[in-house]
Amino acid sequence: MSKKFVWSRLAAAGVAVLIGSCTGSGTAPSPGNTTGSGTITATITISNNAVSPRSVTVAQGAQVTIVNNDSRLHLMFSDPHPDHTDCPEINQVGFLSPGQTRLTGNLNTVRTCGFHDHDQPTATSLQGSITITGR
Repeated sequence: MSKKFVWSRLAAAGVAVLIGSCTGSGTAPSPGNTTGSGTITATITISNNAVSPRSVTVAQGAQVTIVNNDSRLHLMFSDPHPDHTDCPEINQVGFLSPGQTRLTGNLNTVRTCGFHDHDQPTATSLQGSITITGR
C-alpha cells in the first residue's frame, strides 16, 4: 500500500468521525427523544412560575432534564412535601437558580412520581409527575 492511499483513508475516516459527532447529539433532551442506548428522555421547563409539560413518561433507567427559565430560584423535589421520599432520584435536581439545568438521577423503578417546588408546595402550577415505564 502506498503512503498516499493510507493517508487518504485516514483523512476519510477523520471526516466521517467529525460528521458523525455533529449530528443531533448537542441538543437538550425533550419529550420523546431517544438516546443512543434507546432510553427515552424528557425535559421539563420552568417559566412564569409554572412547569411544562406537567407530566412526562420515560423508560426505566432514564433521566429527566429540568430547566429553570424562570427569573427566580426553584427547589424541585419529589413528593410528598416536606419528606420528599417518593422518588429520591428527583431530589438530585434540588436548587435551580435562574438559567440552570439539572438532571434527575436514573429513574430505575417502574412507577409514577410526583414532584413540586419545596418553597411553593401548594402551587399546582409547579407540580407535576414523571411516569417510569418498563423497558
